Amino acid sequence: MPIKRHSGNSSDTARPAPRRVRDPRPGKWWGYAAAAWGLLFAVPSFVWAMGSTFGAQSTVAPALVKLARDGVPWFLAVLWVTGFLKLFGSLIGIGLTRLRGTRISRFLVFCGGGAAVLLVWHGGLFVIHGVLVEAGTASVEPGLLGLTRWYLYLWGPWFIVGGLAFTAATTQYVCRHGTSREMRLYGAVGALGALLLSLASAVTGIG
Repeated sequence: MPIKRHSGNSSDTARPAPRRVRDPRPGKWWGYAAAAWGLLFAVPSFVWAMGSTFGAQSTVAPALVKLARDGVPWFLAVLWVTGFLKLFGSLIGIGLTRLRGTRISRFLVFCGGGAAVLLVWHGGLFVIHGVLVEAGTASVEPGLLGLTRWYLYLWGPWFIVGGLAFTAATTQYVCRHGTSREMRLYGAVGALGALLLSLASAVTGIG
């Protein structure tokens, strides 16, 4: 009696489907974009904190330029602090380029969500105000019209671009993380905290 031979390889049918390897670099390029944004934006803060007003005379409010030129201690301290905060944001962007441990991931997502809201909010206010001035529905002193355009066409979009970079980097990080639901919660808390801070700043006129 002839022996039957199997035409197919039984091991092939029993072999489980290969698992998808998780990309260890979520949001890699967006994270680097956010890091570059923070690094570039830190340069003017440090330059002005060291006494130079290069590039500030026509692009920043005159009152702030005078404070920097006069070397007012508290204002110089603010410039140094904001410069280091921008460098910190750059480190957050780099951190979002690779999956980290759970605790570090929570911190990165929390900060990334907060940075995204703060920057988009801040830039959006500049753009909206500039558009209203250009449309004639809001007014500024004649000497500040050119400055308003700098905020409309430079600073506002620059903040928004940074916010979008942090948004994309943080979103991709959350999507690739093994506990994405938990990470979304931390991102939402960071974003909500930044929104409340922005609203308080707008109401009180501080910041």
